[in-house]
Amino acid sequence: MKISRVGAFLAAITVSISLAACQSDAPPAGGGGEGTPGGGGESQVSVSGTLTAGGASSQEAAMTAWVQGFRSVAPDMQVQYNPVGSGSGREGFLAGQYTFAGSDASLDEEEYEASKEICGPGGAFNVPAYISPVAVAYNLPDVSENIKMDAETIAGVFAKKITKWNDPKIAEQNEGVELPDLNITTVHRSDSSGTTENFTDYLTAAAPTNWTYDVVEDWPAEIASENAQGTGGVVGLVSQTEGAITYADASAVGELGTVAVKVGEEYVPYSAAAAAKAVETANRVEGGAEVNMAVELDRTSTEAGTYPIVLVSYHIFCTTYSDEETVNRVKAFGSYVFSEAGQAASEKAAGSAPLSPALSEEAIAAVESITTA
Repeated sequence: MKISRVGAFLAAITVSISLAACQSDAPPAGGGGEGTPGGGGESQVSVSGTLTAGGASSQEAAMTAWVQGFRSVAPDMQVQYNPVGSGSGREGFLAGQYTFAGSDASLDEEEYEASKEICGPGGAFNVPAYISPVAVAYNLPDVSENIKMDAETIAGVFAKKITKWNDPKIAEQNEGVELPDLNITTVHRSDSSGTTENFTDYLTAAAPTNWTYDVVEDWPAEIASENAQGTGGVVGLVSQTEGAITYADASAVGELGTVAVKVGEEYVPYSAAAAAKAVETANRVEGGAEVNMAVELDRTSTEAGTYPIVLVSYHIFCTTYSDEETVNRVKAFGSYVFSEAGQAASEKAAGSAPLSPALSEEAIAAVESITTA
Protein backbone atom coordinates (compact mmCIF):
# COMPACT_ATOMS: atom_id res chain seq x y z
CA MET A 1 0.00 0.00 0.00
CA LYS A 2 1.36 3.38 -1.02
CA ILE A 3 0.78 6.23 1.42
CA SER A 4 1.95 9.77 0.80
CA ARG A 5 3.43 11.87 3.58
CA VAL A 6 0.07 13.61 3.89
CA GLY A 7 -1.72 10.29 3.88
CA ALA A 8 0.49 8.97 6.62
CA PHE A 9 -0.11 12.05 8.72
CA LEU A 10 -3.87 11.76 8.19
CA ALA A 11 -4.00 7.99 8.56
CA ALA A 12 -7.29 6.75 9.91
CA ILE A 13 -7.71 6.56 13.65
CA THR A 14 -10.32 4.67 15.60
CA VAL A 15 -13.49 6.59 16.25
CA SER A 16 -14.46 5.38 19.71
CA ILE A 17 -17.40 7.02 21.36
CA SER A 18 -18.11 5.84 24.90
CA LEU A 19 -21.73 6.07 25.87
CA ALA A 20 -22.73 7.18 29.35
CA ALA A 21 -23.58 4.33 31.72
CA CYS A 22 -27.24 4.25 32.67
CA GLN A 23 -29.14 1.05 33.44
CA SER A 24 -32.44 0.32 31.67
CA ASP A 25 -35.11 -2.30 32.32
CA ALA A 26 -36.43 -2.33 28.74
CA PRO A 27 -36.41 -5.66 26.87
CA PRO A 28 -33.69 -6.49 24.32
CA ALA A 29 -34.02 -5.06 20.82
CA GLY A 30 -36.78 -6.65 18.85
CA GLY A 31 -38.80 -6.05 15.73
CA GLY A 32 -38.81 -2.27 15.66
CA GLY A 33 -41.82 -1.70 17.90
CA GLU A 34 -42.24 0.65 20.84
CA GLY A 35 -39.14 0.91 22.98
CA THR A 36 -36.75 -0.27 20.26
CA PRO A 37 -34.41 1.76 18.08
CA GLY A 38 -36.55 1.23 15.01
CA GLY A 39 -39.90 2.02 16.55
CA GLY A 40 -39.56 5.58 17.78
CA GLY A 41 -40.48 4.70 21.38
CA GLU A 42 -39.05 6.47 24.38
CA SER A 43 -37.89 3.37 26.29
CA GLN A 44 -34.26 2.40 26.45
CA VAL A 45 -32.85 -0.90 25.24
CA SER A 46 -31.10 -3.17 27.72
CA VAL A 47 -28.04 -4.05 25.66
CA SER A 48 -24.50 -3.50 26.85
CA GLY A 49 -20.94 -4.22 25.86
CA THR A 50 -19.02 -3.18 22.76
CA LEU A 51 -19.52 -3.42 19.01
CA THR A 52 -16.31 -3.16 17.01
CA ALA A 53 -16.49 -2.28 13.35
CA GLY A 54 -14.31 -0.80 10.64
CA GLY A 55 -14.30 0.22 7.03
CA ALA A 56 -15.34 3.11 4.80
CA SER A 57 -13.92 6.48 5.79
CA SER A 58 -16.85 8.05 3.91
CA GLN A 59 -19.12 6.94 6.74
CA GLU A 60 -17.04 8.53 9.52
CA ALA A 61 -19.18 11.64 10.07
CA ALA A 62 -22.40 9.65 9.80
CA MET A 63 -21.07 6.97 12.13
CA THR A 64 -20.25 9.57 14.76
CA ALA A 65 -23.81 10.90 14.51
CA TRP A 66 -25.30 7.41 14.69
CA VAL A 67 -23.33 6.48 17.77
CA GLN A 68 -24.15 9.73 19.52
CA GLY A 69 -27.87 9.36 18.69
CA PHE A 70 -27.88 5.72 19.76
CA ARG A 71 -27.01 6.63 23.34
CA SER A 72 -30.61 7.67 24.02
CA VAL A 73 -31.83 4.09 23.49
CA ALA A 74 -28.77 2.08 24.54
CA PRO A 75 -26.84 4.03 27.18
CA ASP A 76 -24.76 1.03 28.23
CA MET A 77 -23.34 0.28 24.78
CA GLN A 78 -20.07 1.36 23.24
CA VAL A 79 -19.47 1.39 19.49
CA GLN A 80 -15.97 1.60 18.02
CA TYR A 81 -15.51 2.30 14.33
CA ASN A 82 -12.12 2.34 12.62
CA PRO A 83 -12.28 4.29 9.29
CA VAL A 84 -9.58 2.24 7.56
CA GLY A 85 -11.21 2.20 4.11
CA SER A 86 -13.73 -0.15 2.54
CA GLY A 87 -11.30 -2.81 1.39
CA SER A 88 -9.58 -3.07 4.75
CA GLY A 89 -12.94 -3.05 6.49
CA ARG A 90 -14.19 -6.03 4.50
CA GLU A 91 -10.89 -7.83 5.04
CA GLY A 92 -11.12 -7.22 8.78
CA PHE A 93 -14.71 -8.43 8.87
CA LEU A 94 -13.89 -11.62 6.96
CA ALA A 95 -10.95 -12.22 9.31
CA GLY A 96 -13.21 -11.92 12.36
CA GLN A 97 -11.63 -8.64 13.49
CA TYR A 98 -14.87 -6.63 13.17
CA THR A 99 -18.43 -7.54 14.15
CA PHE A 100 -19.69 -5.67 11.10
CA ALA A 101 -18.07 -3.68 8.30
CA GLY A 102 -18.81 -0.38 6.61
CA SER A 103 -18.09 -0.51 2.89
CA ASP A 104 -18.68 1.64 -0.17
CA ALA A 105 -18.80 -1.56 -2.20
CA SER A 106 -20.88 -4.64 -1.45
CA LEU A 107 -19.31 -8.04 -0.98
CA ASP A 108 -18.43 -9.67 -4.28
CA GLU A 109 -19.19 -13.34 -4.96
CA GLU A 110 -15.81 -14.55 -3.70
CA GLU A 111 -16.09 -12.49 -0.51
CA TYR A 112 -19.63 -13.74 0.07
CA GLU A 113 -18.44 -17.34 -0.13
CA ALA A 114 -15.57 -16.54 2.25
CA SER A 115 -18.03 -14.97 4.71
CA LYS A 116 -19.62 -18.37 5.30
CA GLU A 117 -16.54 -19.36 7.31
CA ILE A 118 -17.33 -16.78 10.00
CA CYS A 119 -21.07 -16.25 9.47
CA GLY A 120 -22.29 -19.79 8.93
CA PRO A 121 -23.93 -21.27 5.82
CA GLY A 122 -26.03 -18.14 5.19
CA GLY A 123 -22.93 -16.00 4.91
CA ALA A 124 -23.03 -12.20 5.21
CA PHE A 125 -25.36 -9.64 3.69
CA ASN A 126 -25.20 -5.98 2.62
CA VAL A 127 -27.64 -3.28 3.73
CA PRO A 128 -27.50 0.29 2.33
CA ALA A 129 -26.83 2.57 5.29
CA TYR A 130 -25.52 5.75 3.72
CA ILE A 131 -26.31 7.25 0.32
CA SER A 132 -24.19 10.16 -0.81
CA PRO A 133 -23.00 11.83 -3.97
CA VAL A 134 -19.30 11.53 -4.78
CA ALA A 135 -18.10 15.02 -5.58
CA VAL A 136 -15.42 15.80 -8.14
CA ALA A 137 -13.77 18.49 -6.02
CA TYR A 138 -11.08 20.98 -6.99
CA ASN A 139 -9.04 23.88 -5.60
CA LEU A 140 -9.41 26.96 -7.82
CA PRO A 141 -9.91 29.93 -5.47
CA ASP A 142 -10.56 32.43 -8.27
CA VAL A 143 -13.34 30.39 -9.92
CA SER A 144 -16.68 30.86 -8.16
CA GLU A 145 -18.92 28.89 -10.54
CA ASN A 146 -19.38 25.12 -10.55
CA ILE A 147 -17.11 24.03 -13.41
CA LYS A 148 -19.08 21.94 -15.90
CA MET A 149 -17.74 18.67 -17.27
CA ASP A 150 -19.16 15.71 -19.11
CA ALA A 151 -18.07 12.18 -18.30
CA GLU A 152 -15.38 11.95 -20.99
CA THR A 153 -13.81 15.21 -19.78
CA ILE A 154 -13.72 14.00 -16.16
CA ALA A 155 -12.17 10.75 -17.35
CA GLY A 156 -9.68 12.64 -19.49
CA VAL A 157 -8.55 14.67 -16.48
CA PHE A 158 -8.05 11.66 -14.22
CA ALA A 159 -6.43 9.63 -17.02
CA LYS A 160 -4.01 12.56 -17.49
CA LYS A 161 -5.07 13.20 -21.06
CA ILE A 162 -6.27 16.68 -20.07
CA THR A 163 -3.59 18.41 -18.05
CA LYS A 164 -4.44 22.15 -18.06
CA TRP A 165 -7.47 23.86 -16.52
CA ASN A 166 -7.92 26.01 -19.63
CA ASP A 167 -7.82 23.04 -21.99
CA PRO A 168 -10.36 23.57 -24.82
CA LYS A 169 -12.29 20.45 -23.77
CA ILE A 170 -13.03 22.09 -20.43
CA ALA A 171 -13.32 25.66 -21.75
CA GLU A 172 -15.94 24.82 -24.39
CA GLN A 173 -18.28 23.57 -21.65
CA ASN A 174 -17.72 26.66 -19.49
CA GLU A 175 -18.37 29.65 -21.73
CA GLY A 176 -17.81 32.91 -19.85
CA VAL A 177 -15.76 31.31 -17.08
CA GLU A 178 -12.16 32.51 -16.82
CA LEU A 179 -10.21 29.30 -16.41
CA PRO A 180 -6.57 29.62 -15.30
CA ASP A 181 -3.57 28.55 -17.35
CA LEU A 182 -2.64 26.14 -14.57
CA ASN A 183 -1.56 22.52 -14.46
CA ILE A 184 -4.14 20.07 -13.13
CA THR A 185 -2.86 17.98 -10.21
CA THR A 186 -4.94 14.84 -9.83
CA VAL A 187 -5.18 13.34 -6.35
CA HIS A 188 -6.37 9.79 -5.79
CA ARG A 189 -6.81 7.44 -2.87
CA SER A 190 -3.71 5.48 -1.85
CA ASP A 191 -5.72 2.85 0.02
CA SER A 192 -8.12 0.23 -1.30
CA SER A 193 -11.28 2.29 -1.49
CA GLY A 194 -14.95 1.78 -2.21
CA THR A 195 -15.11 5.45 -3.21
CA THR A 196 -12.51 4.70 -5.89
CA GLU A 197 -14.60 1.73 -7.00
CA ASN A 198 -17.75 3.84 -7.28
CA PHE A 199 -15.91 6.60 -9.13
CA THR A 200 -14.22 4.25 -11.60
CA ASP A 201 -17.51 2.40 -12.08
CA TYR A 202 -18.98 5.68 -13.29
CA LEU A 203 -15.98 6.39 -15.55
CA THR A 204 -16.04 2.86 -17.01
CA ALA A 205 -19.74 3.04 -17.85
CA ALA A 206 -20.03 6.68 -18.93
CA ALA A 207 -16.61 7.43 -20.45
CA PRO A 208 -15.31 4.32 -22.22
CA THR A 209 -13.17 6.32 -24.66
CA ASN A 210 -10.97 8.08 -22.11
CA TRP A 211 -11.22 5.57 -19.23
CA THR A 212 -9.79 2.18 -20.18
CA TYR A 213 -8.73 0.96 -16.73
CA ASP A 214 -11.94 -0.82 -15.69
CA VAL A 215 -13.60 -0.69 -12.27
CA VAL A 216 -10.99 -0.81 -9.50
CA GLU A 217 -10.68 -0.28 -5.75
CA ASP A 218 -6.93 0.38 -6.04
CA TRP A 219 -6.01 3.29 -8.31
CA PRO A 220 -4.25 2.14 -11.53
CA ALA A 221 -0.49 2.33 -11.05
CA GLU A 222 0.11 3.47 -14.63
CA ILE A 223 -1.69 6.77 -14.03
CA ALA A 224 -0.68 7.25 -10.41
CA SER A 225 -0.29 10.84 -9.28
CA GLU A 226 -0.47 12.56 -5.92
CA ASN A 227 -2.25 10.39 -3.37
CA ALA A 228 -3.38 10.22 0.22
CA GLN A 229 -5.14 7.78 2.50
CA GLY A 230 -8.81 8.08 3.27
CA THR A 231 -11.40 10.70 2.43
CA GLY A 232 -9.85 13.22 4.80
CA GLY A 233 -6.44 12.63 3.29
CA VAL A 234 -7.36 13.41 -0.32
CA VAL A 235 -9.51 16.40 0.63
CA GLY A 236 -6.74 17.74 2.85
CA LEU A 237 -4.15 17.43 0.10
CA VAL A 238 -6.35 19.13 -2.50
CA SER A 239 -7.13 21.93 -0.04
CA GLN A 240 -3.39 22.60 0.23
CA THR A 241 -2.69 22.42 -3.53
CA GLU A 242 -4.03 25.06 -5.91
CA GLY A 243 -5.06 23.44 -9.20
CA ALA A 244 -5.61 20.02 -7.62
CA ILE A 245 -8.67 17.84 -8.19
CA THR A 246 -9.95 14.68 -6.53
CA TYR A 247 -13.06 12.56 -5.99
CA ALA A 248 -14.50 12.26 -2.49
CA ASP A 249 -17.66 11.80 -0.49
CA ALA A 250 -19.45 15.12 -0.94
CA SER A 251 -20.00 15.55 2.80
CA ALA A 252 -16.25 15.99 3.29
CA VAL A 253 -15.25 18.46 0.56
CA GLY A 254 -15.84 21.59 2.63
CA GLU A 255 -15.08 24.83 0.75
CA LEU A 256 -13.61 23.19 -2.35
CA GLY A 257 -15.22 23.83 -5.71
CA THR A 258 -17.19 20.95 -7.25
CA VAL A 259 -17.96 19.86 -10.80
CA ALA A 260 -21.49 19.99 -12.24
CA VAL A 261 -21.73 16.70 -14.15
CA LYS A 262 -23.45 16.46 -17.52
CA VAL A 263 -26.56 14.27 -17.46
CA GLY A 264 -28.51 14.15 -20.68
CA GLU A 265 -28.63 17.76 -21.88
CA GLU A 266 -28.09 19.45 -18.50
CA TYR A 267 -25.27 19.84 -15.99
CA VAL A 268 -26.22 18.65 -12.51
CA PRO A 269 -24.40 19.77 -9.35
CA TYR A 270 -24.22 17.17 -6.63
CA SER A 271 -27.01 17.08 -4.05
CA ALA A 272 -28.54 14.54 -1.70
CA ALA A 273 -31.82 14.68 -3.65
CA ALA A 274 -30.08 14.03 -6.98
CA ALA A 275 -28.17 11.12 -5.45
CA ALA A 276 -31.33 9.62 -3.98
CA LYS A 277 -33.02 9.85 -7.37
CA ALA A 278 -30.23 7.76 -8.89
CA VAL A 279 -30.67 5.07 -6.25
CA GLU A 280 -34.43 4.94 -6.87
CA THR A 281 -33.77 3.61 -10.38
CA ALA A 282 -31.14 1.07 -9.31
CA ASN A 283 -31.51 -2.68 -9.77
CA ARG A 284 -30.79 -5.25 -7.06
CA VAL A 285 -27.64 -7.34 -7.31
CA GLU A 286 -28.54 -10.98 -7.78
CA GLY A 287 -27.17 -13.75 -5.57
CA GLY A 288 -25.85 -13.71 -2.03
CA ALA A 289 -27.86 -14.08 1.14
CA GLU A 290 -31.65 -14.06 1.00
CA VAL A 291 -31.84 -10.65 2.71
CA ASN A 292 -29.04 -9.09 0.64
CA MET A 293 -29.92 -5.50 -0.37
CA ALA A 294 -26.95 -4.57 -2.60
CA VAL A 295 -27.88 -2.44 -5.64
CA GLU A 296 -26.45 -1.82 -9.10
CA LEU A 297 -26.61 1.82 -10.17
CA ASP A 298 -27.30 3.09 -13.69
CA ARG A 299 -24.26 5.33 -14.25
CA THR A 300 -25.39 6.38 -17.74
CA SER A 301 -28.88 7.59 -16.83
CA THR A 302 -30.06 10.65 -18.76
CA GLU A 303 -33.03 11.30 -16.47
CA ALA A 304 -33.24 14.96 -15.50
CA GLY A 305 -32.13 15.82 -11.98
CA THR A 306 -30.16 12.61 -11.51
CA TYR A 307 -26.56 12.79 -10.26
CA PRO A 308 -24.77 9.68 -11.53
CA ILE A 309 -21.63 9.58 -9.34
CA VAL A 310 -23.31 8.13 -6.29
CA LEU A 311 -21.84 6.24 -3.40
CA VAL A 312 -24.05 3.68 -1.69
CA SER A 313 -22.23 2.69 1.45
CA TYR A 314 -23.27 -0.52 3.14
CA HIS A 315 -23.22 -2.10 6.53
CA ILE A 316 -22.20 -5.73 6.18
CA PHE A 317 -23.53 -8.14 8.80
CA CYS A 318 -23.43 -11.87 9.39
CA THR A 319 -26.71 -13.73 9.00
CA THR A 320 -25.77 -15.54 12.21
CA TYR A 321 -23.46 -14.78 15.13
CA SER A 322 -22.15 -17.17 17.76
CA ASP A 323 -23.88 -15.68 20.80
CA GLU A 324 -27.13 -13.94 21.66
CA GLU A 325 -25.42 -10.90 23.22
CA THR A 326 -23.72 -10.05 19.92
CA VAL A 327 -26.96 -10.58 18.00
CA ASN A 328 -28.82 -8.21 20.34
CA ARG A 329 -26.11 -5.53 20.03
CA VAL A 330 -26.09 -5.73 16.23
CA LYS A 331 -29.89 -5.64 16.03
CA ALA A 332 -30.13 -2.69 18.40
CA PHE A 333 -27.52 -0.56 16.62
CA GLY A 334 -28.57 -1.61 13.11
CA SER A 335 -32.24 -0.89 13.79
CA TYR A 336 -31.33 2.60 14.96
CA VAL A 337 -29.09 3.34 11.95
CA PHE A 338 -31.82 2.36 9.46
CA SER A 339 -34.64 4.06 11.37
CA GLU A 340 -36.05 7.46 10.47
CA ALA A 341 -34.20 8.98 13.42
CA GLY A 342 -30.89 7.39 12.44
CA GLN A 343 -31.16 8.46 8.83
CA ALA A 344 -32.08 11.99 9.88
CA ALA A 345 -28.99 12.09 12.10
CA SER A 346 -26.66 11.15 9.24
CA GLU A 347 -28.39 13.59 6.89
CA LYS A 348 -27.81 16.42 9.37
CA ALA A 349 -24.21 15.45 10.12
CA ALA A 350 -23.02 14.39 6.68
CA GLY A 351 -25.53 15.64 4.13
CA SER A 352 -26.45 12.12 3.05
CA ALA A 353 -29.71 11.17 1.35
CA PRO A 354 -32.02 9.35 3.79
CA LEU A 355 -33.32 5.90 2.90
CA SER A 356 -36.88 5.92 1.62
CA PRO A 357 -39.50 4.61 4.09
CA ALA A 358 -39.77 1.37 2.11
CA LEU A 359 -36.00 0.81 2.08
CA SER A 360 -35.79 1.69 5.77
CA GLU A 361 -38.46 -0.86 6.64
CA GLU A 362 -36.76 -3.53 4.54
CA ALA A 363 -33.36 -2.78 6.08
CA ILE A 364 -34.67 -3.07 9.64
CA ALA A 365 -36.40 -6.35 8.78
CA ALA A 366 -33.14 -7.69 7.32
CA VAL A 367 -31.24 -6.83 10.52
CA GLU A 368 -34.00 -8.32 12.67
CA SER A 369 -33.61 -11.61 10.76
CA ILE A 370 -30.13 -12.15 12.25
CA THR A 371 -30.01 -15.18 14.55
CA THR A 372 -27.55 -17.11 16.69
CA ALA A 373 -25.64 -19.95 15.05
